[in-house]
Amino acid sequence: MSQHKSEAALGESLSEEAIADYLLSHPDFFERHAALLLKLRLPHQTSGLTVSLVERQVSVLRQRNAQLERQLQDLIAVAKMNDSLVEKIHQLSVRLMNTQDIEGRLEQLETSLREDFAAERAALVLFSDTAPIEPAHSGFVKTLRRDDPELKPFAAFVRGGRPRCGPLRDRQKTLLFDRDADSVASAAMLPLGHDTSLGFLVIGSRDAAHFHPGKRMDFLTRIGELVSIALGGERTHSATA
Repeated sequence: MSQHKSEAALGESLSEEAIADYLLSHPDFFERHAALLLKLRLPHQTSGLTVSLVERQVSVLRQRNAQLERQLQDLIAVAKMNDSLVEKIHQLSVRLMNTQDIEGRLEQLETSLREDFAAERAALVLFSDTAPIEPAHSGFVKTLRRDDPELKPFAAFVRGGRPRCGPLRDRQKTLLFDRDADSVASAAMLPLGHDTSLGFLVIGSRDAAHFHPGKRMDFLTRIGELVSIALGGERTHSATA
């Protein structure tokens, strides 16, 4: 049998998987056969030309490096956004702590949502049996009985007692934002007080993707807890426990 026939028979007896496994098991193979690297040619993915194995490896490493660079930039962007949110929550805390009366805290809350958090729309619903202010049903604050029929579209959210993000139903938007209802495409709903005993805060956006269901809830939860304490929600719970 000639040498070429022997090589052909050997090639047929080895599968591509076997060759790949061998190379993975012997990473020093090309160190012992350095000249082979220069002889191997691979088709280029875009140009169709052939390149050496070394060139192809360099290309792959560059692609991976670019991917890692993008991932790093994404992580940096998320870190900056988190730092910004922490600073905004701190500013809200300072505003609320520097204000003694409830009416003033409500005003500071609305101002902070608008100026610090750049909230496009916001509404605060307080239950009249636990609300620390006189009943109101206009503007930022709306005071309603917990069993008010108008709150029926929020029943599942109130029972759940957890922050929620996503689109609002038409009846929900109409109650909260009146004439601006059509401009709200997504919203974050934050329960206030233990088991939503005090009410809830809703922050709306014109962007349908801004408050999407997969949005992180930890910062929203912190805001809800902060507002609850500022409005007496925790003290209300302690008194009724």
